[in-house]
Amino acid sequence: MAASVSGAAQSVGDSRFVRIEGLTKQFDEVTAVDDVSIDIHEGEIFALLGSSGCGKSTLLRMLAGFETPTAGRIYLEGREISGVPPYERPINMMFQSYALFPHLTVAQNIAFGLQRDGMAADRIAERVDSMLNIVQLTPYAKRKPHQLSGGQQQRVALARCLAKSPKLLLLDEPLGALDRKLREQTQFELQNIIKKVGVTCVLVTHDQEEAMTMADRIAVMSRGSFLQVGPPREIYETPSCRFVADFIGNVNLLDGVLEVDAADHCIVGTPQGRFYVGHGITGSAGMAVSVALRPEKIHLRRDPPPAREYNCVRGRVTDSGYFGSFSLYYVALQDGKRLKVQITHSERHGASIQRGDEVFATCDPDAMVVLES
Repeated sequence: MAASVSGAAQSVGDSRFVRIEGLTKQFDEVTAVDDVSIDIHEGEIFALLGSSGCGKSTLLRMLAGFETPTAGRIYLEGREISGVPPYERPINMMFQSYALFPHLTVAQNIAFGLQRDGMAADRIAERVDSMLNIVQLTPYAKRKPHQLSGGQQQRVALARCLAKSPKLLLLDEPLGALDRKLREQTQFELQNIIKKVGVTCVLVTHDQEEAMTMADRIAVMSRGSFLQVGPPREIYETPSCRFVADFIGNVNLLDGVLEVDAADHCIVGTPQGRFYVGHGITGSAGMAVSVALRPEKIHLRRDPPPAREYNCVRGRVTDSGYFGSFSLYYVALQDGKRLKVQITHSERHGASIQRGDEVFATCDPDAMVVLES
């Protein structure tokens, strides 16, 4: 209701570089991918995001040729590749385990696929040097994989995939083997390398932060289908349904009834209070809806605000946590509902609100999104 399920982003290149039409995959009685269609732009990093079992890895394996579609077609640069075997597709896939050869050096690992293709030795050496330079591992060319950090191993695996100049790069949970701090650092490194090379990339991940950081567009998947496709900001700020709102980041969902619906605003009545929202939804009075409100968009204050008719609820802070750059609060409202509130520390000593304080939680009209329940 808040955003189109097929939300479009600004084109990075050819908007139909990869075209998926009605793709379906069934395993016995289970439908892993259910009639999925999407166009992926040339030069784009496109993320398939969802929890385990949603069908994202099966879709990636069909792109690679490791699984045969039950129905539907896959096109690459206008050529149908649905029935083309994996070794004949101009596609490379990097797995979560990296699958580096432990007995080969970094340079030899990168060169392996080129040697199998029969490329001339001088061209292989030139290509390997170029890849080492791109992933910034030239000083490590003679080391074995076990002599590298996890992030360095990941870059070797990426260089090996890129060495053959694939038209499409597939990444299956590429940062899943790294610890959190290294994963955060490597997200930007990986994105920069892919953009520098200019290869089109499809990324599978269950990590929303990874998808939000790296991808030009994200497809949120559930039960084999796309629930919403769009740029990270659109997915986060204007989710199309409750599942997307709840899956991406943190959100407070307040169930209620639509009271007023106008072109530029609507009013929703909930057990917690009435909310004036700065957009219309083309709904009908009396319909069940939910107000989605992100924790960082809520303001807390001890004294009552001047206007309390809309967008203001009263409660008590029951739990709090200090995280350095922000504090997290749980506010129990008068009807028992709990709000999750995140307050950024713009000053050195942070927020003054403590556990047990009586507070008023307020928000701006444009801070909320109304979703059909």
